[in-house]
Amino acid sequence: MLKKLDSLLNAAGIALPDQQKHQLIGYVELLHKWNKAYNLTSVRDPMQMLVRHILDSIIVNPHLQGNRFIDVGTGPGLPGIPLAIVRPDAHFVLLDSLGKRIRFLRQVQHELGLSNIEPVQSRVEDFAAKPVFDGVISRAFASLQDMLSWCHHLPAKPGGRFYALKGVRPDDELAILPDGVVLESVIRLQVPELEGERHLVILKSN
Repeated sequence: MLKKLDSLLNAAGIALPDQQKHQLIGYVELLHKWNKAYNLTSVRDPMQMLVRHILDSIIVNPHLQGNRFIDVGTGPGLPGIPLAIVRPDAHFVLLDSLGKRIRFLRQVQHELGLSNIEPVQSRVEDFAAKPVFDGVISRAFASLQDMLSWCHHLPAKPGGRFYALKGVRPDDELAILPDGVVLESVIRLQVPELEGERHLVILKSN
């Protein structure tokens, strides 16, 4: 698996220290192990997890600004866990409403020694951001409108950002952004061996 990860990282132009590579592989191994009982992801093959979960998450790292982030609807920790591994100086709250996912995340935190993540079981609209976040990250929301509606209280104002991981560029959603939110950029992501388009939409709160 290390050989496969090295190949993917090289193709993406990403350099990581060995410790982070081993943590990423450890996370995939835990995800694969727990998936059988907890049904955490539809991806069953660990090699495919490296592409669709690890690379697809850490590819956004260069575009994140700040040190305090929340991954909303994190599920089994995506993209929050891989990002926390490659960004050890930043703090990540991993928010999900399902207890079994939070139990898995706490196990990951314990086994990988991740001191910069904070798994929290809560509905996003019930979660009080104290202090507020530099960035709100998600790849779970169906639409930007839902993300902004439910997460509007989470980022710092002004200057906090929403980072939405999307497939095709969501021009129809970008055309109807609410007041108080501006489009900063849409970045086309190149994820080695991943079929289909990937875009990172960055919105800024005024």
